[in-house]
Amino acid sequence: MASELGDLSGRVALITGAGSGLGRATAILLAQRGARIISVDLMFDSAAATLKLLVGDGHGAWCADVARQKSVDEVVEVALEKFGRIDVLINSAGIAEGMGATLDRDLSHWQRIIDVNLTGSFLMCQAVARSMRDSGGGVILNLSSIAGVIGLPRRTAYSASKGAVSMMTKVLAAEWAPYRIRVNAVAPGYIHTPLTEKLMDEGRLDMDAIMRRSPTGEMGTAGDVAEALAFLASDQARFITGVVLPVDGAYTVYGAPEDAYPGVLGHDRG
Repeated sequence: MASELGDLSGRVALITGAGSGLGRATAILLAQRGARIISVDLMFDSAAATLKLLVGDGHGAWCADVARQKSVDEVVEVALEKFGRIDVLINSAGIAEGMGATLDRDLSHWQRIIDVNLTGSFLMCQAVARSMRDSGGGVILNLSSIAGVIGLPRRTAYSASKGAVSMMTKVLAAEWAPYRIRVNAVAPGYIHTPLTEKLMDEGRLDMDAIMRRSPTGEMGTAGDVAEALAFLASDQARFITGVVLPVDGAYTVYGAPEDAYPGVLGHDRG
């Protein structure tokens, strides 16, 4: 096992949702730390495009629909055939939910979000953990959200899916610890991404209001989340399992009625 701080040399990391956003940022960082990356996304072109951004050799890309067991089993089987093992699984695949009154939502909306965010993470955990059990252990990292920690009105399905991912993480950590499989999750807050830029431009997201509500006075970056995942994947976190780690700039711990940050906002500090 690697001993240098943060070193992931020799590890094989399968990352779902690696074609964009947090999954892509994590793939880039883990490759920089020495890992070989299995980039998995619903769209093969997106998964393959991530490979072009990775340092090192020996990476691979496949497409898979994590909400379908057959697709999950096939991609895990192919990955194991090519790489021989999977040391790290990061379940980054997921879909967001725009705000909408719960009374106006139909079942298909609810079911699609649950299928991808919760069932997809479960299927990937189950499929990969079988191989980890037989090979002596590994690390599984799930993506929860602040929506799984505090109530976000009009985002019912997304919040339910992420809250369930958090609890699933704890249950699997307790069950699989004897197999030397560590299971943790991160719960990102509001993260500055191209998607949030698009929502702001469309007038659907008030970034200033979000940053005023954040004690740090800024939004996080995809790199902030990737760093947390890289730490949890490393030997430095060898005795950490069953944790849901907020990466939110103290957003979820602030309970006062006034704005959390009175100073100059993050995007105005430069």
